[in-house]
Formats: sequence, C-alpha cells, structure tokens
Amino acid sequence: MIEIVNGTLEEQIIKILQKQYPITISQLVAQLHSSRDRIIRELQKLQTKGIVLLEPLPHTTFIRLLRHDFRFIGKRRQKKFIKHYSSNKKEKPKDYEGFMYS
Repeated sequence: MIEIVNGTLEEQIIKILQKQYPITISQLVAQLHSSRDRIIRELQKLQTKGIVLLEPLPHTTFIRLLRHDFRFIGKRRQKKFIKHYSSNKKEKPKDYEGFMYS
C-alpha cells in the first residue's frame, strides 16, 4: 500500500487519474491550474516510483495510472472557519427583584 500525504500536488494528480482516463498532460494542467513544468516534474517522480506511466505519442503524452492501492494520510482541514455561538447567559437568582429605588 502506498501512502500519499493529503493536500499535496501528488494527491491531486492521483485523484484526478482515478476519476478520469485517458487524460493528457495538457488536460491535467488545465484542471490543476498549475505550471506545466511543475506537473511534469511531479509526474516523473510518480513514474520513478512506479505509480504512473507516461505514454508519449507524436503530439500528446497520455498518463496511465498503474497502481490503485493508495492510502491518503494526514489531517483533513476545514477550509472555512465556523463560528460557534455559546449561550452562557448567567441566570439571575429567583429571589432577586432588581435594584431598590426610593
């Protein structure tokens, strides 16, 4: 089983490849909104690990996912902060009637 850290470019590439096949490098660049060189470097790292295979054709390069035994590790973080309101209103004693004015 291969452990992949959540939130990395490696994780995003693998999840896209699990959903969509066949896919080219240019389609992957468009979906990830990242530079082509950075994605090619990550794909080459994944290819040396034996996870993907780059299939060059005359005009495009297709990416094939070779392994499917992944475990995504790390903490998932919520992107938006949620405010929690507490109702810690102090209750007045029952025998209290307020200030006494004359």
